[in-house]
Amino acid sequence: MKNSKDVAKTGAKMAGVGLFGFLIEIGGIILMAFLVVVPVRYFIIQPFIVKGASMQPNFYDGEYLIVNEIGWRVKEAERGEVIVFKNPRNNGEYFIKRIIGLPDERIVIKGGVIKIYNDQYPNGFLLDETNYLPDSRVTSGNIDETLGEDEYFVLGDNRGASSDSRYWGPLPEKLVVGKTWIRVLPFSRMEIFQDNLSIN
Repeated sequence: MKNSKDVAKTGAKMAGVGLFGFLIEIGGIILMAFLVVVPVRYFIIQPFIVKGASMQPNFYDGEYLIVNEIGWRVKEAERGEVIVFKNPRNNGEYFIKRIIGLPDERIVIKGGVIKIYNDQYPNGFLLDETNYLPDSRVTSGNIDETLGEDEYFVLGDNRGASSDSRYWGPLPEKLVVGKTWIRVLPFSRMEIFQDNLSIN
């Protein structure tokens, strides 16, 4: 028969094994979370908070967005998509703008109108932005810019209050973080984005 000292020792050993097993299990959960969350956070999606009024009336200051990073890498960008990128003049700052011109296109802004020339439309076409801009919104500037093979022409939807390609030139593809995917906050404006422009 075991005496009380033996029982106490056995109980202490079992408690030690139980505690050790519990700590191992917790460590495993933390490691798994790290292995899942870190790649998702840094390589697939990224949160972004809108700052300023440059994308009104479609995006307002303080709105919380989820940016799709992997979508940018696996699918070609489309005209009309809204993207987040590093400020070409200050890579520590991030901007949100809409893609207007694609690589190798010529963008002409004159008289408040945007005309785009490419292989499909060598004589150019007028950009129709009525599906996301008020009819009264005019694109100021006198621009004639031909993009390189890895450059985009981006504009803010609030054309009178946006620092964009009209001022600092084409956006290099390497500065793009990703496409806007979901507006999370405010809940009243929650939305999944699939932007496309039409042409005349």
